Amino acid sequence: MPTLIGAAVVVVLCCGGGLVISLTGDDKTSDVSASTDIPATGSSASAPAAAAPSTAESAPASAKPDPVTTTAAPDKPKAFGTGDKVRGGDFEFTVNSVKCGISQVGSEFLNKKAQGTFCRASVTVKNVTKSAHTFHADGTITAQDGSGRKYEVDGEAAIYGNTDGQGFLDKINPGNSVKANVYFDVPKGTKLKSITFDAGLFTLAEDAVVTL
Repeated sequence: MPTLIGAAVVVVLCCGGGLVISLTGDDKTSDVSASTDIPATGSSASAPAAAAPSTAESAPASAKPDPVTTTAAPDKPKAFGTGDKVRGGDFEFTVNSVKCGISQVGSEFLNKKAQGTFCRASVTVKNVTKSAHTFHADGTITAQDGSGRKYEVDGEAAIYGNTDGQGFLDKINPGNSVKANVYFDVPKGTKLKSITFDAGLFTLAEDAVVTL
């Protein structure tokens, strides 16, 4: 066996691994062994970069404004005047004329004197239904002045102011009409603005209004 001249062992630490050098014999043959535990730098691939948001995506379209809708103003109810035919419940009314400033109604012996002054309205009442109906001016017709005051018909004056009691519990057959004078006792100097015909309690019809 060859004589071991000497042995020297040097341990060098480099980068976390061990490097061992052994010298043997005369031929000073050196064996170098590298530790396989040394990690390879840069051997691991870097993780793929996160995908950047696509700039090609278009921004959401702006919301279109709602179309502007305009509501037409409701038609004003037709205004009726003297001489116009206007429906009120079972009857069709026409105000023929109006006269104020009357102090007394009737004859010299049978009459009715006004507290203020009478306004006389000549009206025609026609039954426009298919059956007979009773018309009574008192309670059916009212008058209004410019201040909003409402006046009832003076039934007693109507008796004296009509030749045959027209306007007092008249039973009118379908298609027939009655012409009567109705009276309103109002303060002196009053000017009537309108006359209203009540459509009645048992109907869905609207009252008839005539502007004077």
